[in-house]
Amino acid sequence: MIPASFEYQRAGSADEALVLAAEAGEDAKFLAGGHSLLPLMKLRFAVPEMLIDIGRLQELSYIRDEGDVIAVGALTRHHDLEHSGLLARELPLLACAAGCVGDPQVRHRGTIGGSLAHGDPASDLPAVVLALDATLVIRGPSGSREAAAGEFFAGLFETALQPGELLTEIRIPKPAAPGWSFQKFTKRAIDWAIVGVALQGQQVALVNMASTPMRAAGVEQALAAGASAEQAAAHAAEGTNPVSDINASAAYREHLARVLVGRALAEARDRS
Repeated sequence: MIPASFEYQRAGSADEALVLAAEAGEDAKFLAGGHSLLPLMKLRFAVPEMLIDIGRLQELSYIRDEGDVIAVGALTRHHDLEHSGLLARELPLLACAAGCVGDPQVRHRGTIGGSLAHGDPASDLPAVVLALDATLVIRGPSGSREAAAGEFFAGLFETALQPGELLTEIRIPKPAAPGWSFQKFTKRAIDWAIVGVALQGQQVALVNMASTPMRAAGVEQALAAGASAEQAAAHAAEGTNPVSDINASAAYREHLARVLVGRALAEARDRS
C-alpha cells in the first residue's frame, strides 16, 4: 500500500531534530532506519504529517565503555552491535540478540533506538534491555531525563516517550552474573519471534508473551528460592497474556515459553 502524504525534513543534529519536532507538534515522527515505522505507514496504521529524518546523525551512533556501564547511542545499527568487540566482552547477550534481528539488510539499516521506541512486544531488543536492567536516556524540549527499561514500555506500541521527545542513549550496567542466553522460536529466521527469551544471570525477559515485553517474574522468584532450572522454567508462563493468532495459539506460546526458558537456563549455566 501507499502511505498518506507527509512532509519530510532531514535533521543535521539532535538539537535540530528536537526543534523541528517542537515546530511540527504531535503529528511528527522521527525516522531512523525505518523498518518499524514505514510498514505501519504503508498500512496507514501510522499517519504522521511530518517525518524528521535522524538516520545520519553520527553523534547518536556509538558504543562506549564508561566504567560500570556500557553506553550505546540510540542510532547504533544492529550490525554494529552484533560485531562490537566491546559488547562481545561485556554484553554478549546484546551482541547475540542483535545478530538475530531480521536479515542482513535489516541489521545494516535498523537501529536499537528505533526498535525500542517502536515498543513492539514481538521485537527482540526490548526484552534484552529488560533482562539487562538498562536505563534509557530521553531528550525533549525540557531537557534530558532517564527511564528504567521496566518503566519504558507502557503498552502495545506505546512507550514512555512523549510527543517531541527523542530516545538518545541506552545505558546498560555491566552484568555481575556471567551466564546469559538468547532463545527465539520463529517459522523463518527473518520472522518476528513467536516467543523469545533473553536471560542474564537470574534475570529473565520474554518476547511476545504480552502486550509489552516483560520480565518472567515467576521464573526469577523460583530461581531466587533455589529452584532447579527445570522447576523454574515451569513458571515461565505465569503472569503472561499471549495472544492467539495465525502463528500460534496462546496455549502453544505458553508451552514455548516454558521450553525456551528451560533451554536458556541450561545454556546460561554452561556459560557460567
